[in-house]
Amino acid sequence: MSREQAPYRRTAEALAELLDRSQPGEALPSEPKLAEQLGVSRATLRDAMRAFQGRGLIVRRQGVGTYVGPKPIEAGLEELVSIETLAAQIGLRVAMDGLSVERRQPSQPEAETLELQVGQRVVEIARVIRAAGRPVAYLIDVIADGLIADEAWESSFRGSVLDVLLERGELPLEYSRTEINAVAADHDLAARMELSLGEVLLLFEASLITRDGTIVDRSRSYFLPGTFRFQVVRRVGAAAGLSRLLPV
Repeated sequence: MSREQAPYRRTAEALAELLDRSQPGEALPSEPKLAEQLGVSRATLRDAMRAFQGRGLIVRRQGVGTYVGPKPIEAGLEELVSIETLAAQIGLRVAMDGLSVERRQPSQPEAETLELQVGQRVVEIARVIRAAGRPVAYLIDVIADGLIADEAWESSFRGSVLDVLLERGELPLEYSRTEINAVAADHDLAARMELSLGEVLLLFEASLITRDGTIVDRSRSYFLPGTFRFQVVRRVGAAAGLSRLLPV
């Protein structure tokens, strides 16, 4: 570690320890007092707080103050549940924003993956999920046109295509096969997630699969690190895959 990096790391560690001892929504001291309390410079503290804010760990309100961010949404990767269900389990209120439902021609990979009939279209459902006043996830699902009735996207839709399919109960949903990567926010993602260009997001690319092996939903889900905490349970020597996951 370089000498330039050491003060920032110490500051980030001290700030993280303070947040661990604090409650969600609790006000933090002013910047000068916090720098004195942690024994760091205001410039280094400001850099650390900017990074923590980008991850949703703190919330800064102009003219009001800085507060501890909401409790992370936690999920075991072996269980497939929606963001709404996970948030409800910890008492966190989430809301959907910017819903877009578009019928379009499928790409060739989409047509093959979803086993579409010739000429059949797909429906793309895109939306932002917000918590504590800021975007925490951007979700995009692609399903076959006609799989879900148009009425589902009206006022009762809360943001989870998985929950809609489960409520209908017509498909024997079995598991999700998911690939996880870290990606840098491009201009579109940065605007939707209210981030700086190039900030890192977790990307889950998933196929929702029925008991007979049919893929009924292809999704891309972008999550804000720090707001979501995913755990993996791995058996020693087990050869089985672990991709039964993903809020969709």
